[in-house]
Amino acid sequence: MNLFRWLKPHRRAVAPELTPEQLQRLRALPGPGALDQNTLRQQRWVVLDLETSGLNLQRDEVLSIGAVVIEDGAIDLGQQFERTLMRTDHKLSPSVLLHGLGPTAIAAGSEPVEALLDFMAFVGDSPLLAFHAAFDEHMLGRALKESLGYRLLHPFIDVAHIAPFICPNANLRQAGLDDWTRFFGLHAEERHHASADALVTAELAMILFSHARRQGIETPAQLEQGVAKWRRQQQSHSF
Repeated sequence: MNLFRWLKPHRRAVAPELTPEQLQRLRALPGPGALDQNTLRQQRWVVLDLETSGLNLQRDEVLSIGAVVIEDGAIDLGQQFERTLMRTDHKLSPSVLLHGLGPTAIAAGSEPVEALLDFMAFVGDSPLLAFHAAFDEHMLGRALKESLGYRLLHPFIDVAHIAPFICPNANLRQAGLDDWTRFFGLHAEERHHASADALVTAELAMILFSHARRQGIETPAQLEQGVAKWRRQQQSHSF
């Protein structure tokens, strides 16, 4: 991961349909903060999950955003975000069997520009956590670029990589979220629902942060560097 992504983000030319108020909100969005400013316990994290119309990185769309905050070493249930995005051209797809977001729910959702502005204001300068983060990072980044002309530069750290890095003896290197929640005895009230998945990912992250601190990893920057080194080792062993 690039440790210099905290630099002030470049914002591309925005879509002409943005209102003056929306443009003002866009310009007021903070850039990402540095990962070495706080300890793991002090850092404010935004734990994100997206529901999408499918898994195609170029064609499918973000349908729902769910997020919860970890701050001061605890999950702050007073800081939660949940929003369904209105998609006028959304067609019924097999993915509805997983996320349950049918045409009626999508048609009644929030206008994407407003929802995305609200979400990035909620994120602030915090780094993001997600399980299989590369997909969420790409899909969110594409949605922000297309709707706002905004270039997403906030660090994303993948809980799916943190877990085997911190707990190698679990032997769950290719595991999914359900595998890790079972390993630690966690219970998800509902799966494939953005807010519920974000919450159980946050619970998993809290456990992993506790293990990381016992291993001498004290800052988000150290965690990111450790995960990056672990990934390089895994890739070299695969050849």
